[in-house]
Amino acid sequence: MSMSKAKAENRPLPKRFYSEVAIDPVDEGWRILLDGRPVKTPAREILLAPGEALADAMAAEWQAQETEINPFSMPLTRLAHVALDRMDQVRDGAADEIARFAGTDMLCYRSDLPDLARRQAETWDPYLDWAARELDAPLHKAQTILPIEQPDASIEALRAHALTLDNWRLTGLASAVPLTGSAVLGFALLKGRLTGEAAFEAAQLEQDYQAETWGEDSEAADMAANRRRDLLAADHLFQLMDAAKT
Repeated sequence: MSMSKAKAENRPLPKRFYSEVAIDPVDEGWRILLDGRPVKTPAREILLAPGEALADAMAAEWQAQETEINPFSMPLTRLAHVALDRMDQVRDGAADEIARFAGTDMLCYRSDLPDLARRQAETWDPYLDWAARELDAPLHKAQTILPIEQPDASIEALRAHALTLDNWRLTGLASAVPLTGSAVLGFALLKGRLTGEAAFEAAQLEQDYQAETWGEDSEAADMAANRRRDLLAADHLFQLMDAAKT
């Protein structure tokens, strides 16, 4: 979604109403304060980060707002809203959705164009090999657009891995997987096997090839930029959570 979508739909963005942004440690975590008052989530809960570095990063998003508050320029805060307000109630559904992406994982579908197929193999095969080795989730690949039947045990292994995660990491994973079209890339990002930038490039491989061949489409480029922003935010969330060791 475009950062200006709210304006395009004639929904005025709220004005910035605060001068100072700070963070504040409490027993449950770190609060973000606007002029000394704690920020609340859409569900009216206190916006609490589990670690100081994550709280600092969210506070920086609030500080970066100028005359208006644009939620699409605050991807970490938006992930926090999901983690705090919704993930407890939708954990099973989030894991099911991740498993569904594994069943149609983008990395498994290869082109019959030799140059593109070579790039896909070079970029994607290491992550499929990693998932088979580290996540007990081998997946089949083929040069086809038809559905590939994947091992039930592999799909269930990825679902089970998802359910072991805390709400924050599961929120990040549930965001990253649809953005890449790949459960394998989502887990690789979560586990630090690749960076957010590398995950974006791997997910964009076919689109980049098409742009090289036929030229870039401006609307597609805008959509890709939004996916990149949100994927980098998921990566940042994982890094900050790991730094806090929580």
